[in-house]
Amino acid sequence: MAKKVKNRWLIAAAAVGIHISIGSVYSWSVFTNPLREKHDWGLSEISLTFSIAILFLGLSAAFMGHFVERYGPRISGLIASACFGAGLIGAGFADSIGSLYMLYFFYGALGGIGLGIGYITPVSSLVKWFPDRRGLATGLAIMGFGFASLIASPVIAKLINGIGISNTFYLLGAIYFGIMFLSSLYLAPPPKDWRPEGMDERDKKEEKQTKDLAQLTANEAVKTIRFWALWAMLFINVTCGIAVISVASPMAQDIAGLSAGAAATMVGIMGLFNGFGRIGWASVSDYIGRPNVYTTFFALQTVAFLLLPNVTNAFLFQLLVYVILTCYGGGFASIPAYIGDLFGTKQLGAIHGYILTAWAAAGLVGPLVVSWIRETTNSYSLTLYIFTGAFVAALAISLLIRINIRNIRKANNNTQAAG
Repeated sequence: MAKKVKNRWLIAAAAVGIHISIGSVYSWSVFTNPLREKHDWGLSEISLTFSIAILFLGLSAAFMGHFVERYGPRISGLIASACFGAGLIGAGFADSIGSLYMLYFFYGALGGIGLGIGYITPVSSLVKWFPDRRGLATGLAIMGFGFASLIASPVIAKLINGIGISNTFYLLGAIYFGIMFLSSLYLAPPPKDWRPEGMDERDKKEEKQTKDLAQLTANEAVKTIRFWALWAMLFINVTCGIAVISVASPMAQDIAGLSAGAAATMVGIMGLFNGFGRIGWASVSDYIGRPNVYTTFFALQTVAFLLLPNVTNAFLFQLLVYVILTCYGGGFASIPAYIGDLFGTKQLGAIHGYILTAWAAAGLVGPLVVSWIRETTNSYSLTLYIFTGAFVAALAISLLIRINIRNIRKANNNTQAAG
């Protein structure tokens, strides 16, 4: 009797469950003031916890990508659940004994490892389950990561006021462990050579080239020009985007004259555009292609960053920031599908892990650069013009990668014709 094939939309729902749990890391700032008041720790000391978590996200994604491919999404997801849950519970213990270094270890390092493994675990499976809608599928999961803070932040704030910091960490650790554990149990790769019903007929009807460019291992992929082109594009997109996120409120007050309250509202709405950008751009990429989406990202942001320093109209300033945030989120959500297009699904999780080191690097570089230039020049203008130049470079890379893709596809076609 044929083994029953799992429902791919439930696989996508399980992926969202994992990403909406680990995405709560973006709510870290809610803990900042309560921790300062309770322990008299400095702002930069507390903020370092978040930086460590993002650093370990990138490193564990890179190092554990091969593990995810070898042992599958279920085991990887269970390990991510244990690390992230234990990290939060350990953070509660660190708070209860007043140890900053224990907080760095549990929330930053251990929780960060859970973040990295949890981030890449569902993605390679989703790309295999949705060969016809790669962008939509990965966009759905990664949208969960972007939206998580909108749900978690107000809940965490109420919990801290009601039951205290330590108990909030304990409760969150238990809840997120449960969600991630149950979600992981349903995750599985599709059967070998599985295709969704009707996909072959659609391909024939459209007479469209849907084959992946190549089927490479992660170690083969890193030796190609197109891998480093993707890495550079993600690095620039994230560096500039995360820099804007880190100073959005004071920058809006400085340049466009927004009040502190209006700037705070803008920051909240930015989260919505970040989340919708992930599902929106990733879905669009299924129709216009990943190369076109990335070229559009960089063209839009070149204009937006060039205009921002001189826009004093509050509405237009916010509109430009929201456009940047959709591209920031869309860059994360479209990259797994782009990896599948260029390198195949053979070791997609491992390649995705390597690419995410760009996120870890950008998370350190972006906020540091924008803060340093602001302090040195007493203005955000120079930073925004530097980022405009970076996007011009990214735009050039997005156009040059097309030549590389075209040449390889042409060589593939010649080989097939000769064979």
